[in-house]
Amino acid sequence: MTLKCTHQPAVPGLRDLREFEKALAGRRSKWGNLGQHFDRRQPIVVARAPGRLDCMGGIADYSGSLVCELPLAEAALVAVQKREDDRLIVHSANAASEGLAATVELSSAELRRRKRFKPYDALQRQLATDPSAAWAAYLVGAFPVLQTEGATAGFAGGANIAVASDVPLGAGVSSSAAIEVAAMRAVCGAYDIELEGLELARLCQLVENRLVGAPCGIMDQMTSALGANDSLLVILCQPHRVLANLQIPPGWKFFGINSKVKHAVGGSKYTDTRTAAFMGHKIVAAQMQRARVTPAEYVPLGDYLCNLSPREFGALYRDLLPTKMTGAEFLKRYGDTVDPITSPDPAKTYQVRTRTEHPIFENARVQQFIQDLGISYRTLSTVFAKDAGELMYGSHWSYGNRCGMGSPETDVIVKLVKERGGNLLGAKITGGGSGGTVAVLGLGNCEKDVEWVAKQYLKKTGVTPDVFVGSSPGAVQFGVAKYRLT
Repeated sequence: MTLKCTHQPAVPGLRDLREFEKALAGRRSKWGNLGQHFDRRQPIVVARAPGRLDCMGGIADYSGSLVCELPLAEAALVAVQKREDDRLIVHSANAASEGLAATVELSSAELRRRKRFKPYDALQRQLATDPSAAWAAYLVGAFPVLQTEGATAGFAGGANIAVASDVPLGAGVSSSAAIEVAAMRAVCGAYDIELEGLELARLCQLVENRLVGAPCGIMDQMTSALGANDSLLVILCQPHRVLANLQIPPGWKFFGINSKVKHAVGGSKYTDTRTAAFMGHKIVAAQMQRARVTPAEYVPLGDYLCNLSPREFGALYRDLLPTKMTGAEFLKRYGDTVDPITSPDPAKTYQVRTRTEHPIFENARVQQFIQDLGISYRTLSTVFAKDAGELMYGSHWSYGNRCGMGSPETDVIVKLVKERGGNLLGAKITGGGSGGTVAVLGLGNCEKDVEWVAKQYLKKTGVTPDVFVGSSPGAVQFGVAKYRLT
């Protein structure tokens, strides 16, 4: 079997793309023989999307914070080929190692009512019926979302789909977004659908929110789609506006150290933290309405907690928030929140005050972090990197103490970074917290310092951590590659 490239991606020569090409050609590859899942009658379209390292901002994204995200060197690659029948056959090179079904076969007709796909909630239930095959929703979800959201009138036939990824699952570096973005980009390439980058990210978020059922914000999908090599993507999550791709200043280096404690954005801690923050938002909004006045120097609240400054929050609203509140009491007094993804559970008790505080103070930290980065880049001074590192430590503390979303293992990594000091300036838990990866900021020749932290973590926990080094372009910059089997 021979693989012939008929269209080069805009960013050729990436190591994982070469490995994926070998797998498609049936040659020896760490991803096995992916070519057996395709035929010679139709072109194969391949897209690539990286994972991301959450350097600052994290779970404040759903509250309208600024975030700073780095696209990683690790990425997911997805190949899509049209079929003439209505079968959707999805193969993963990674699923079997996670104890999941390696191949999932669906009928597109079973996902439709007449010529339209079923409503999102019905599809979510249907795609989750078999837990070992539920991962396929991240990929096949592109089809109903593209049609439902008006990007295409519909799809004729089915598709062969294969995915292989270097982004580890549950590591807090957005393996799900990488797969969603690569799948959506490949489907669009196969069916000649044009999507602007922000719309690509938005539709991928819908796949995760509405078809997978995980209440994530949009920063992961935006970074995977719109990130640039060796740059921090700065996003204002109101709801999704790219402010800049800021090049990392000379001498600054970001690493990820994976604790190997798996987390899930769909988990109860993340969902409860998000829900409590939106409860706090509703209570503050109600207080503003009662007062019928917003001081002139303050920005109106709108739908986002992060429009409050720490000073305004502390002076006017913090003490009005309950430390704890049941979902039943909240719903009785205030009705539902403005969050379209979560709603208070009447039977649960939520930590409202601290969960509301976190995004407000995190947004202020990100603002200062961006200033430090910009000044350092313009002046070539490394002085401001120390302040940026302290901001990362502050973010980590808040994750654990305000949100209850830290973990003993990530705390060990952060303590080791502090203990090592020297060229290591800051560290924080990332993304959805509760395990996963710690982002580390270093200066100069700090690779040996990171190696020391990894070795000490192994000694203390018996677990060998993954270390993420380097960056790569997002899916939009990559483009698509096209092949034929001959």
